[in-house]
Amino acid sequence: MRLVALSCLTMIAFASNSILNRVGVASGGMDAVSFGIVRLVAGAVMLALLVLLRNGGLRLGGPTRWLGVGALLVYTFGFSLAYDSLDAGLGALILFGMVQITMFAGALVGGERPGLQRWIGASLAFGGLVWLLWPGQSAAPSLSHALSMAAAGVAWGVYSLNGRGGSDPLGDTAANFILAAAGAGLFAAISVLLPTSSGIPEATVSGLLIAILCGAVTSGLGYALWYTVLPDLRSTTAAVLQLTVPVIAMVGGVLLLSETVGVRLMIAACFVLGGVLLAVTSRR
Repeated sequence: MRLVALSCLTMIAFASNSILNRVGVASGGMDAVSFGIVRLVAGAVMLALLVLLRNGGLRLGGPTRWLGVGALLVYTFGFSLAYDSLDAGLGALILFGMVQITMFAGALVGGERPGLQRWIGASLAFGGLVWLLWPGQSAAPSLSHALSMAAAGVAWGVYSLNGRGGSDPLGDTAANFILAAAGAGLFAAISVLLPTSSGIPEATVSGLLIAILCGAVTSGLGYALWYTVLPDLRSTTAAVLQLTVPVIAMVGGVLLLSETVGVRLMIAACFVLGGVLLAVTSRR
């Protein structure tokens, strides 16, 4: 029962990232880049505290640390920029679909030979995303913002592939967040000091609080919870559990943000989530 409760809480935290980003960027009085920086810093502080309390120290180095940090930066800012326009549920679906497609591609590059069911599932998921994002349709989302979220999904897929097999996933995530936050903060400071700069971006108190909540709680504590329950879950169960994240984000967007879920999004969600379900339940 404890495992079920923690797993549900983790999926709600992951879905809440989309809702909080949407609120913070669209109506919280913060620009997307500032929101992403504050989220990174808050997440880095929370994860560093957790790892220090557990281990008494932090290890920032690693042979592929640069890849994890780079992927995290692309994910964070692609995610925030996309929510200038996208609804929470739509953004979560694009992100989730691209993560799964990227990991499928990574498996192929790594030498795996997926069975027919997995190929069919991946094709359905990819086809659902292409149809959803195809320009020229009245219900199609903003292409630039959708591509920004797609880039975030590819980056998170690369991040996940890069972290597989690590002996300390929470410690690695903390190190990635710390280095990414330091890099983003340094870039922001230099940008402000440039002669062409318009100064420090304005931000409301509510926007800052939402960004801190998104970084420290739904990201930092969310990842810590995930790494706590993951060893007790079968890989298929863990993958199927993540199917609930876009659905929770859609429901949250409707209930909390008065967003609408049109027929086009519902059909695309069936293709994407159904395709991923087929792929992750494949025996091979």
